[in-house]
Amino acid sequence: MLFSFSALSARGRGTARLAVAALVSGLVVVSAITTAGTATADEIPQNHGGATATVGDLKTSGPAVIHDNGVDRQVSAGLFEMFVDDGGTLQTYCVDINSPTQKDAKYQETSWSGTSLNGNPDAGKIRWILQNSYPQVNDLAALAGKAGASGLTEQDAAVGTQVAIWRYSDDVDVDAVNPRAEKLADYLQKHARNVAEPEASLTLDPPALSGHDGEMLGPVTVHTNADSVSVTPTADDASGVKVVGEDGKVITSAVNGSRLFFDVPEGAADGSAALTVQASTTVPVGRAFASESRSQTQILAGSSESTVSATASASWAGKGAIPALSAEKNCAKGGVDITGVNQGDEPFTFELMGIERTIEARATQTVTIPLQEDQAYDFTIKGPNGYEERFKGVLDCRTQSSAGGESTQTLSEPSPASAGGTSTATGGVDLAETGSSNATPVIAGIAIALLAIGGAAVLLVRKQKTPTRD
Repeated sequence: MLFSFSALSARGRGTARLAVAALVSGLVVVSAITTAGTATADEIPQNHGGATATVGDLKTSGPAVIHDNGVDRQVSAGLFEMFVDDGGTLQTYCVDINSPTQKDAKYQETSWSGTSLNGNPDAGKIRWILQNSYPQVNDLAALAGKAGASGLTEQDAAVGTQVAIWRYSDDVDVDAVNPRAEKLADYLQKHARNVAEPEASLTLDPPALSGHDGEMLGPVTVHTNADSVSVTPTADDASGVKVVGEDGKVITSAVNGSRLFFDVPEGAADGSAALTVQASTTVPVGRAFASESRSQTQILAGSSESTVSATASASWAGKGAIPALSAEKNCAKGGVDITGVNQGDEPFTFELMGIERTIEARATQTVTIPLQEDQAYDFTIKGPNGYEERFKGVLDCRTQSSAGGESTQTLSEPSPASAGGTSTATGGVDLAETGSSNATPVIAGIAIALLAIGGAAVLLVRKQKTPTRD
């Protein structure tokens, strides 16, 4: 199913064109959209904040069994390792038992509301389990004493923890094969209590804003658990736009709660820019990690010191509509929220889902684009003065019913074909599996290339008006 949205694009009238390509099968066209105009290497990135990582293998695992309507399915349960862009490692458990884990899939730290944990009344219990079990608790003798599981090994602890998590994340009847692991799972399930969702390791609020040249556009507030983030203005930005603090001085470092501004010189050519903040910190236990391909949602169990980043963008013009857009998955509404800010002196009008939408001058509006579960989306929104933003991903908000007999396994790429794995010490269980042991077609999605940034810095990136690329 292909959606196409369009409207007039003219500077004085403040109208815009929104072109959307979305394929319900889950396979998205990843070639350039010719009507979208293309971005150069210095385009504004989309990164709502936190750690970006690549999933590795199940490092510590063992067998478990799902009981479903009289049918038993053996699966591999345990702890994944993920590698953070620009440094750091993460340990994660799965919270989506019947979805595939695609080999080398990219993941982004995200809030629970953008994953299958949204609306789950037991999500807080999962975080309690993570805080009170392996690897956060690495004194296995003490953990075994609480669970009555004498002789508990790292493998047992990983399996038991994963099984307990699945009981709350997927509402499945699942048991660990090893009695020690099963005792731990029962103990964790029985004692779990709801704990609040953790804050992000690093975010910027708002992610997009707009205004006129000759103004300080902002504030953009830093939210982080890091001691500080570094700020480095771009030295060769032709527009003269700088990142400054509330006192108007160029800022070289920031902390949690700092307010950043884009200082746009009067007379600067209409345009857009972005700032990126970076820091090194440990990601809070319980943060969710979602892939922009259809790869199994993960939840953080442990973090080394890791590189985290976030971006915010700003648009400015002398007159007319001045749009600034951001997007975020909204699992409660079953779609993607596109929030538009218009600090111009004319309305910003566009057509969306066959309905004309208008953001009045000096106003903000959020529009939800409804999508089907597992639907890939690719939205390019164009506005006046060469403005455009592209948002893409896969809506992955629900766990799959095991009654359908779906296979869940690690794949070398998004493909119906299966890939071999490494056997565990117990034998017969493929370490690549985190679901059924028989292979079935897997929904393919786009693998989004997320921003990889080196060093702890805030960069100001000039977004230029560019020609359309074939």
